Amino acid sequence: MSIIKLHDKYFKKFITENQIENAISLLVKQVSEDLKDETPIFIGILNGSFMFVADFVRKYNYNCEVSFVKLSSYNGTNSTGKIKQLVGVNEDLEGRTVVILEDIIDTGNTLQEIYEIFKDKKLKQLKIATLFFKPDVFKKELPIDYIGISIPDKFIVGYGLDYDNLGRNLADIYQLTTEPKMKNIVLFGPPGAGKGTQADLLKVKYNLEHISTGEVFRYNIKNETELGKLAKSFMDKGDLVPDNVTIDMLKAEVDKTPDANGFIFDGFPRTESQASALDEFLEEKGETISGMVALEVPEDLLVERLLERGKTSGRADDQDESKIRNRFNEYNTKTAILKDYYQTQNKYFGVNGVGAISEITERLSEVFDKL
Repeated sequence: MSIIKLHDKYFKKFITENQIENAISLLVKQVSEDLKDETPIFIGILNGSFMFVADFVRKYNYNCEVSFVKLSSYNGTNSTGKIKQLVGVNEDLEGRTVVILEDIIDTGNTLQEIYEIFKDKKLKQLKIATLFFKPDVFKKELPIDYIGISIPDKFIVGYGLDYDNLGRNLADIYQLTTEPKMKNIVLFGPPGAGKGTQADLLKVKYNLEHISTGEVFRYNIKNETELGKLAKSFMDKGDLVPDNVTIDMLKAEVDKTPDANGFIFDGFPRTESQASALDEFLEEKGETISGMVALEVPEDLLVERLLERGKTSGRADDQDESKIRNRFNEYNTKTAILKDYYQTQNKYFGVNGVGAISEITERLSEVFDKL
């Protein structure tokens, strides 16, 4: 997921799961070098730090103890600056080394409260380790011993951090962003489902651009564009056109209409790697895929429809039932992969594709109106 919505706000992917893991590994290495000869108490600040603490202590290969304290200073996306201690530390800490594991330090108000809480505990030493740090808004003359990743002063969610209780379970970190302005739909349908007809109707109704992969390929090859010649070089050898060539064609097509209200992508993406590349491309523009909408029609009904069409269309692949079945197998395999990809983002919508053209358009419109 490149852009997500939590409550009324939108967030874009900012720091990946791998980047977080690398930052934690570095923090663990630094703390281990300093404290491996004693048994420190690691204290996490709830609720935000629970994932950080869990991953940190799993990587820490020396003796240690773990505890938590709960503080609160956020209301929505704004720090109130007022700290309320909810749960204290009950362990006897006299003569012990305590390491506070914080998810994020911004203004330093929470950090100030932490120092106040522990100043009369007769500790051997107090150290502070934070996964994220906002240097631009840090206002306190207080030491921070270990810093994972310094970030700008923008609200973030994920990896334990929340926006009004949502987002803590995200593996990556997402940053507050503006609301996407485009309606971008991936339209899928099995052979003979009438997808092309519906795309033509819906692009007019919603003032969207219709991008058909087949038409884009034919245009580039016919006009002998650089991408067209490159694609043809693979096709002439009987090879599949690589994803990067197909994606570059789609990017060029999208860039032709920068002021579009959105796009209906027809025949693309066909693989998970293409879907991921499309997400990344749209994310660069501050946009996202609104949803994948798939026409669902019983296979036997479509086989009959295609065989009937083959009597007049002249298309050889509409006249052989075994070839038609093979096309369905290919479609079902690809759709199953993409269905899972978009379902994990809550962006998959199946629509009954049986009935009159106007009835199907109405069903599709009900989904389009929600996206």
